[in-house]
Amino acid sequence: MFVLPLQLAGSASLLAIGFAILFFFIIIIAFIRRYKRCPSDRILVVYGKVGGGNSAKCIHGGAAFIVPVIQDYQFLDLTPISIEVNLVNALSKQNIRVNVPSRFTIGVSTEPGIMQNAAERLLGLGQNEIQDLAQEIIFGQLRLVVASMDIEEINSDRDKFLTNISQSVESELKKVGLKLINVNITDIVDESGYIEALGKEAAAHAINAARKSVAEKTRDGSIGEANAVQDERTQVAAANAQAVEGENLAKINVANSDSLRRQREAEAERTAIASEKVQTAKALEESYAAEKDAEVARAERVRSSQMADIIVPAEIDKRKVEIDAEAEAEMIRRRAKGEADAILFKAQAEAQGLFEILTKQAQGFDEIVKAAGNSPKDAVLLLVADKLPELVKTQAEAIKNIKIDKVTVWDSGAKTADGKGSTANFISGMYKSVPPLQEMFNMAGMQLPEYLKGKDVTEEVAKEETKSTTSEKKSDKK
Repeated sequence: MFVLPLQLAGSASLLAIGFAILFFFIIIIAFIRRYKRCPSDRILVVYGKVGGGNSAKCIHGGAAFIVPVIQDYQFLDLTPISIEVNLVNALSKQNIRVNVPSRFTIGVSTEPGIMQNAAERLLGLGQNEIQDLAQEIIFGQLRLVVASMDIEEINSDRDKFLTNISQSVESELKKVGLKLINVNITDIVDESGYIEALGKEAAAHAINAARKSVAEKTRDGSIGEANAVQDERTQVAAANAQAVEGENLAKINVANSDSLRRQREAEAERTAIASEKVQTAKALEESYAAEKDAEVARAERVRSSQMADIIVPAEIDKRKVEIDAEAEAEMIRRRAKGEADAILFKAQAEAQGLFEILTKQAQGFDEIVKAAGNSPKDAVLLLVADKLPELVKTQAEAIKNIKIDKVTVWDSGAKTADGKGSTANFISGMYKSVPPLQEMFNMAGMQLPEYLKGKDVTEEVAKEETKSTTSEKKSDKK
């Protein structure tokens, strides 16, 4: 009767759990999608409520969690932008108009403060719009640099010119979050031809200096040639004189060397004869020593042979006996350990089985108590109701082997002190010979229901017998 509501309640619980898990996963996926990573060629700009009194937070090479509703994000591209700037008719410091064709390479800066400027002034702009903005800034600063320098400085000192352009342009580009990467000036010309004239003048100076240098080098070459001839003759004479002196010294050295050679040969021959005699004596001594060592070795060999024939076999037999004893002891130890392990495993298995039986019985008793509304008394009645057929069977077994073919009871009609006749007393005594259920329940500490108690049955039987006797007497009197 309660199965359907319980099933509905269980289905509702499972459905609620399923919705909770689905909602949890949706929240996790939403949080993961709001975690944004910034690639190396971009700047992640988080705007909205970022804290710290800033209008935006810039991140390069990292990641950030974008809080839903109160924050949003965009990217700034760090790709370099090449801008061609052809400055025409720019006035120099000397009021000479010049043309400065150049090419500038710029990009969004990654410095902390300048990134903030880029987020405030360039966010949402395309590459073309950023290029137009930078081109206007570069045109203005390039005109100022040209106006602050002379034509000679612009033409001759290009490094200074490029340095001034870089400093002036980059300081202005930083205000909008940009950075100057490279400047390339291709050529500089003016309308009046002043720069060309300066070039011609420089070329003429170079040609004249070259001619002068050639003449000076020719003169120096002639003087050097004469000095070389003089030095050659002087050095040849000095070399001849040194050669004669060297020949004489060489002859003296040869004579001295021959004398020293003969002395050393005589000394070497004497030393050789003495050494030969010493070596002969040493050879005899070593021969005697070798013969002595040979005799000692021979005696040692004989002793070793005797040890190998007598002692070594005895040692081998001794070791064999020890190994056999150790093997037998190890076998006995392993057998004893195996028997002990078998006894232990059997005891553990029996204990585990008994534990499982008692555990299942305890669980079954717990379920019976729960089914009886957590009332131990009602639980006992449930158990008794389950065992009642066995109890009745046991009582029937007590009298089933009594053979009663015929029972004749002579009732004289006399009554005992308790008002029962002979027939009633006979039936009551025979019934009491059967073990009553009430006594068995009393021994177990339980109470039987009134309809199962034996006293009611005997009383009913006595009453019926009394009624029957009374009716017979009345019939006899009639």
